[in-house]
Amino acid sequence: MVETSRSGPLSGIKIIELAGIGPSPYTCMMLADAGAQVIRLERAAPGAVERAAAFEGPYWDLLNRSRPSVGVDLKNPDALELVLGLVEQADGLTEGFRPGVTERMGLGPEDCWARNPALVYGRMTGWGQDGPMAQLAGHDIDYIGIGGALWSIGRADSPPVPPLNLVGDFGGGGLLLAFGMVAALLEAKTSGKGQVVDAAMVDGSASLMTMMYSFHQFGIWNEERGSNMLDTGAPFYEVYETSDAKFFAVGGIEAKFYAELLEGMGLTGDPDLPGQMERDKWPAMKERFAAVFKTKTRDEWAAIFEGTDACAVPVLSPWEAHEHPHNAARSTFVSVDGVVQPAPAPRFSRTPSVVSRPPSPPGADTVSGLLDWGVDEGTIAKLQASGALS
Repeated sequence: MVETSRSGPLSGIKIIELAGIGPSPYTCMMLADAGAQVIRLERAAPGAVERAAAFEGPYWDLLNRSRPSVGVDLKNPDALELVLGLVEQADGLTEGFRPGVTERMGLGPEDCWARNPALVYGRMTGWGQDGPMAQLAGHDIDYIGIGGALWSIGRADSPPVPPLNLVGDFGGGGLLLAFGMVAALLEAKTSGKGQVVDAAMVDGSASLMTMMYSFHQFGIWNEERGSNMLDTGAPFYEVYETSDAKFFAVGGIEAKFYAELLEGMGLTGDPDLPGQMERDKWPAMKERFAAVFKTKTRDEWAAIFEGTDACAVPVLSPWEAHEHPHNAARSTFVSVDGVVQPAPAPRFSRTPSVVSRPPSPPGADTVSGLLDWGVDEGTIAKLQASGALS
């Protein structure tokens, strides 16, 4: 794999990734895009290097970009010693196994701190490292289910709607672990001591709901789903179908923005239109708005609202979002090896993040990845002969 020069604010930071799925790779993608030297250690079946060499076309898993993939057998004592040797020079390590798994491997926090007391040890789980559910299986829908987020997402006349797996896995999980890792890495630079970052998706999804708790405490958030300003209860914060069976999103909350929304819809001064905050009239207002939006195509509405403060935009599919003029102007999406994908975020003015390399098939970079971390060729050859490496 061809790698561009790493850049970004985390340049010089070295992270070991004990490969997992979903939110854990997302954390490491963010760290690697931001310049950290991340080595992804994953269980690759024998012959992985040969299969990787024969792989044609871009590898599909974009979450694995910006870092090499090294195939290791962590059940092999030689592989264990290899990883502990890498720990000695690392700043951080992430893992996404159930609680206690890495301890049984001999790669738990205490094992690693014996080699490197300053190591930051990031742990990604759904339920957390303790509690009565800590050892149970689960997925995003479960974590946000008991975290209070899922109940709040959906319409009044339907069950809660799973928001893909964005709230638990990636928002409450991957992003929170990335934040935790950076915070702990900063602290370790001054204290010289590592610590565990316990990133639980149930905790993170609950944290994302903080504003809703504020609204409820203030008395402006009803317990009934689909009856509030941000949960499809309000006519001015809703998605409407257009005449071409596409959709348009409106978010004119503030009075001045709402006025521009009405102007674009041709409803300014309509004597039959209730006041914006007459909650008991919201259902009827939504029906009125829906009828208006059905009179034009999505792109016709986009032209009407372009350049206004109505907070009204077309709903784009993931496959067309990169074509929108604003996204194109900001390079919100990038093309790597011909594959269009979201660009690194957030942006840094002086030390920009970059996709330093496309994702690799498992085990594709075993030799080159270890060489980059200072493991010599002779040691690599011995590890391959012992079956420690794929």
